[in-house]
Amino acid sequence: MNPFDSAPDSPPDFVDPAEVIVGPWAGSGDRDGPPSSADASDGAVPSRTGPAKRRSRAATSDRGRRTARQARNDREPPFDKAGDDADPYDVARTIALRQLTSAPRSRKQLADKLRERGCDDDIAATVLDRLEEVGLVDDAAYAATLIQSQQTRRGLGRQGISQELRRKGVASEVIDEQLESIDDDDERERAQALVDKKLRSMHGLDATVQARRLAGMLARKGYSSSIAWSVIREAIADAPEHQPD
Repeated sequence: MNPFDSAPDSPPDFVDPAEVIVGPWAGSGDRDGPPSSADASDGAVPSRTGPAKRRSRAATSDRGRRTARQARNDREPPFDKAGDDADPYDVARTIALRQLTSAPRSRKQLADKLRERGCDDDIAATVLDRLEEVGLVDDAAYAATLIQSQQTRRGLGRQGISQELRRKGVASEVIDEQLESIDDDDERERAQALVDKKLRSMHGLDATVQARRLAGMLARKGYSSSIAWSVIREAIADAPEHQPD
């Protein structure tokens, strides 16, 4: 009996859902999570990067981030260094506009940045309200842009995109409204493309191993189990290596 003959939207009989590992890295990017002992036993080559080299790279990266922050801080002086005669509303507006110039931001991100720079919350709210009125702060438009970029660049599913938007501070009602724009067929096609690409790198492995790894990848990308198992079952069943002799 073909182990994939069970319901199309559920794991095959041989797969224990508890074995589909979804770690804290879920929805965080393109990586499939940390290597497991199973990966090592399947012949994966362990990294030869030593601890010292990794620490050196991390330190270099931290220095780069600090340098970038220092440059932004020079352009955006804290409120307590803006001068006694500086209009706090003008200072807040300048900080917010510079943030928007560098990248799209949600209202929550801008409010957090203003608070970090020492801006009074009431002043920040007034400035952000005004920027919303003129269309410079628009969480719905921001969410739509982020959805498109996360689908294209990272191949995230609905759940992964929802998690990313919440992390950016977008309100739940805005997220729900924007997620309705995602077409079911398009999402399935993206899942299929991810599975096809990943499956090519797992040629020769047992179908059960392939299924578990593919399910874990799609779960971390934020795809529902119904889409995941339907796509996985179809891809493995159609793979030439699993065709009967």
